[in-house]
Amino acid sequence: MCFGRCARYIGYQLLVLALLCIVANVLLYFPNGETRFAAHNLLGKYVGCLHGIIGGGLVVLVPAFTLIGLEHDRCHGCFAHEHYGRNCAPLVVVLVACIGIAGAAYCFIICCFALSQGPYCFCWPERIWCYPFSNSYGGYLLEHNNWSLCREPKYIIQWNITLFSILLILSGYELILCILQIIHGCIGGAWAMCHGERE
Repeated sequence: MCFGRCARYIGYQLLVLALLCIVANVLLYFPNGETRFAAHNLLGKYVGCLHGIIGGGLVVLVPAFTLIGLEHDRCHGCFAHEHYGRNCAPLVVVLVACIGIAGAAYCFIICCFALSQGPYCFCWPERIWCYPFSNSYGGYLLEHNNWSLCREPKYIIQWNITLFSILLILSGYELILCILQIIHGCIGGAWAMCHGERE
């Protein structure tokens, strides 16, 4: 049994998801397309965690490219030994999927914290930069009337909610795909061992 075809399909999905995570995280640095807030370090602490660029992005690219490459391996053997081929592909799938889970989980957790705390903005009427919704534990998401407390950057609440939610969904999907790959790899490894014993 070879896992190349399925691995390639999952790999391409992870590749697209990782690239989307990178783009979404980069956009967080430029509220409403403006660069002045990033230049003056007036962004929330969770924006700078690079959760989408590194966690859901670059780290997930490792399993993505590895799984895409497994399709061309076709299980002909590993380490220059014919019989290792049956167990090598499933083992690689499990190992790289664990790496993907670590990256996607980091992105997912940071997004949860960021959505719970709310944005960093110029607060009214205090006229200072602060986290006006840090004690609401995400309750501000449903209290649209209080969104006017943030005056700068304009529409920062909508901007953060949209992008952090997108990253949350993308990283959640990455987690599911990587977990499925671990299950698939374990089943494939067990099948390969049994098949090898029969031969």
